[in-house]
Amino acid sequence: MEALSAIPATYILIAANVIVSFVALNNPALFKLLMFEVEGVVKRGEYHRLITAGFLHVDVNHLLFNMLTLFFFGPALESSGMLGVSGFLIVYFVSLVAGNLWALVENLKRPDYTAVGASGAVSGVLVSFCLFAPFALILIFFIIPMPAILFAVLYIAYSAIAMGRDKSNIGHEAHLGGAIAGLLVTMLLVPGIIDTLVERVLGLL
Repeated sequence: MEALSAIPATYILIAANVIVSFVALNNPALFKLLMFEVEGVVKRGEYHRLITAGFLHVDVNHLLFNMLTLFFFGPALESSGMLGVSGFLIVYFVSLVAGNLWALVENLKRPDYTAVGASGAVSGVLVSFCLFAPFALILIFFIIPMPAILFAVLYIAYSAIAMGRDKSNIGHEAHLGGAIAGLLVTMLLVPGIIDTLVERVLGLL
């Protein structure tokens, strides 16, 4: 049990995403049962979809993109120097649900709308991390150096653009809702974090 408790929550979430995604991709009935679906939530009260859809992905590339982002930012955010494990999990799951609720509101008039992906949760984690370390350098695909805050802006901007263009089941709307949730939850968990962020930015000027 001690060995299990020593595993970062990020890695457990990544494993859960990988396992559920691969199982569901090979089981269309399960995929349909778990995915986000406006009609299912609104008309049939299948609220589980607000969470379960976050563990599904449309293909390996979609899964890889989200899990790499979570891998880069999750372990640091759940460290004692930032939110800790419990704070990290709160941000993750609140952002996941908030992202899908955002998608629900955006598509209330489209009962056939469906989406999947951990995008909302990952966006919340990404924004939360940037409040603590906006200028931390990360290596995109282990090659391209980029400040965390720039990556966050590009990640969310891409989602906003793709929201109206991409006709796949990728939940781009969830990115925006998740990002806002990550910001607000972190501000509640760490009062004064915005003041600290402003001081760091001003310190570079």
